[in-house]
Amino acid sequence: MNELELVTACQENDNTARKMLYERYAEQMMGICFRYMAEQETSYDLLHDGFIKVFERIHLFEYRGEGSLRAWMSRLFVNISLEFLRRRETDRTAFSPDAWKEAEIIESEEELTLIPDHVLMDFIAGLPDGYRSVFNLYTFEELSHKEIGLKLGITESASRSQLSRARSILTKKVKDYIKVNG
Repeated sequence: MNELELVTACQENDNTARKMLYERYAEQMMGICFRYMAEQETSYDLLHDGFIKVFERIHLFEYRGEGSLRAWMSRLFVNISLEFLRRRETDRTAFSPDAWKEAEIIESEEELTLIPDHVLMDFIAGLPDGYRSVFNLYTFEELSHKEIGLKLGITESASRSQLSRARSILTKKVKDYIKVNG
């Protein structure tokens, strides 16, 4: 079943299509939830809540070509995660280690190969809540500091400052890890 057929069936309350949609996108949406949460259980809770909202709002979705459903769902899951953070101030970031170079945390490919993915994710989990949120939104959602400020209710300068501090903490953790384990 292609994306358009899947959406149409879900909009008609077809439970088989809903199951297919869940199976097709759950892992990707879990990745989004996991980026923001501090523990796996909370991420699963948000995944569940997110799919409930997807099914409640699927009738509002307008198909705009292949990939538009995933993009719509991704935005919904990011917003659910941010909403949760505003209430509970907990998040976690999980992402491809290649992003560490782009985030100016790791300088070389050699450093990148010395640190397991789970260790990199644990480093981010150890950041203070605000730093994790800003780091994640800037690095992975590619939001500007102005957009981050609007989403989190902080100033642009606070966003810049928190990103800088997050990078500083992460860089130190990476260097210390390499020194001990490299």
